This record gives sequence, C-alpha cells and structure tokens, in this order.
Amino acid sequence: MPDPWKPCSVCKKPIFPGQKWYKCSVSTCNSTRLPLVFCSMGCWDAHVPTMNHRSGVWATDERAPAATTPTPAAPSAPSVVTVHRPGDAERRMIRPAPAPAEPDEVLIIASRLKDFVKAKADYNTSADVMEALSDIVRDATLQAIDHARSEGRRTVMARDFRLR
Repeated sequence: MPDPWKPCSVCKKPIFPGQKWYKCSVSTCNSTRLPLVFCSMGCWDAHVPTMNHRSGVWATDERAPAATTPTPAAPSAPSVVTVHRPGDAERRMIRPAPAPAEPDEVLIIASRLKDFVKAKADYNTSADVMEALSDIVRDATLQAIDHARSEGRRTVMARDFRLR
C-alpha cells in the first residue's frame, strides 16, 4: 500500500496518491500554510458551519498527485470540475484543460450524446461513435482556427465554424 498523500482535515482518514478529494472554494481554506483537504462531501459539509462560511461556498473534485514527492510546479486545473454547493444539486463546470489535448483523446461527452440519440430516435449509441465525432470536432476546430487566424484574431468564435 502506498504512503498516504495527506490526511482528511475532518476525519483524519488518509488520502492516497491518485485518490479523489474535495477542495473548499474559500481562499482561507486553501492557504499554502494549512490547506484543507476532505476525503468526502460529508467531511466538507461538516467543516462549512465550523468555519462560518457565507453563502456561495462550494467544493471541487480534485485528484491527489500520483507521486508523493512535492513538485514546485503550480497545480493544474481539471478539464471538468464538479462543483458541489450546500443544498443545491451537483453542477458541472468546464474549465480549459491544463495541457493540449492528445490527438486521439475523446472530446465528446458520451452520456449526453447517448441521451440525445435515445430521446430523439430511441436508438442506442455505439462506443466508437465518440471517437468518430471527436475526429469531426477536431477537423472543424482546426478549420475554425485557420479562419480566425486569416481574419487576424486570436479568438475562435462561433462564426468561424462554417458548416458545409
């Protein structure tokens, strides 16, 4: 069993490298001197009233680093962050990926596409559809980047995607 990365700030259970943990959105809970980490949403919920957080507080899913040795690099933000707010339903927020996407990485949210196909046509969706659609999205995006570049912009806009 690997050495624990850090203990949970509430229940003191160990959080192991690569394991999911929760981070509070309040800046004082994320100080470099004493960062608070939570092994579950229950532990995060338990700390909220103790710290007298105001409304608008949430928790984000994070992953403990794979290596137990500290690195001086800044922490990378996940591509998709699950935001948890007390009393609210779980929400998903999209953030820019910390590194360029791999050429063969799937860019399509499988569950959303499968739900769409099921609702519109009562059909099932094969897993290889996600890879095919990701290729189409990559090609269209590269064309949109070229179009934005030809207009002298460094921002890709909806108008850069021209359907043929």
